[in-house]
Amino acid sequence: MSEAVVVAGLKKNYGGVEAVAGVDFTVRAGEVFGMLGPNGAGKSTTVEILAGLRRRDAGDVSVLGLDPATAAKELKARIGMQLQSVALYPRLRVWEVLCLFASFYRRPLKPAEVLSRVGLADKAHSLTNQLSGGQAQRLAIAMAMIGDGELLFLDEPTTGLDPQARRMLWQVILDLKQGDKTVVLTTHYMDEAERLCDRVAIIDHGRIIALGSPRDLVAEHFREQAVEFEAHGLSAELAPGQIPGVTRIERNGGMVTLYTTQVSRTVEALLTCRGGEETGLRDFTARRATLEDVFLKLTGRRIRG
Repeated sequence: MSEAVVVAGLKKNYGGVEAVAGVDFTVRAGEVFGMLGPNGAGKSTTVEILAGLRRRDAGDVSVLGLDPATAAKELKARIGMQLQSVALYPRLRVWEVLCLFASFYRRPLKPAEVLSRVGLADKAHSLTNQLSGGQAQRLAIAMAMIGDGELLFLDEPTTGLDPQARRMLWQVILDLKQGDKTVVLTTHYMDEAERLCDRVAIIDHGRIIALGSPRDLVAEHFREQAVEFEAHGLSAELAPGQIPGVTRIERNGGMVTLYTTQVSRTVEALLTCRGGEETGLRDFTARRATLEDVFLKLTGRRIRG
């Protein structure tokens, strides 16, 4: 099967709120597909519909060749799901929870192997109510992995994790891909999407506003690089055309971002403007454009969790 997920015209309303507003996308078998956007964009609702946990109002959905609305039981035997909000049995031990979930599948992985992969081997005999928030999140991912499903839905999997734990789980996700698993990942972390995802759907207000590989999305919207700094007494006066190479200017509080096709000339002009020191430039950096720049360009705001 070349396409693990096919979605056409998907809609979901909650009262008068349009949570998912007619989205179309496919997920190729064996890829890590990211749904990137702020909280409330419709990401979780979409994956819950795909996993058979929520009914859609309109549209066509096929997951592993099945309609989750009519074949949820068959589908759940072939997928794994990690929800954004984790509810665990408080008086069971980590090992017991994973063994319980393993019993739901015909050919599960070994609990010890999965706990080791998510960094919880030393917590196997701890009660779940003794886990930290990040440890509980890792257990939820282990529960999604234990059935060895063809397709995994991971909804904000690294929220609440420290940087080391995040990067460990990034490697777990990359290993799943190497094992020919398909992963649908929701996130609002730009670096996570760029590091892990083969393709990304950028979602805002229930609509997909851009779709493609991270590299292609950046290349499509930016030939410039970004020069960022904090400035006092200068930022309000800046306008495209006043500084060599600058095509766009974005302001976020006291932080200014210049998008330029000529980084060296732009930097030179900034540092020599008004004698350099009088501009009050601080935290000066130059970098390539990112997915966050794409989102900012398309929506006029940055993603915030």
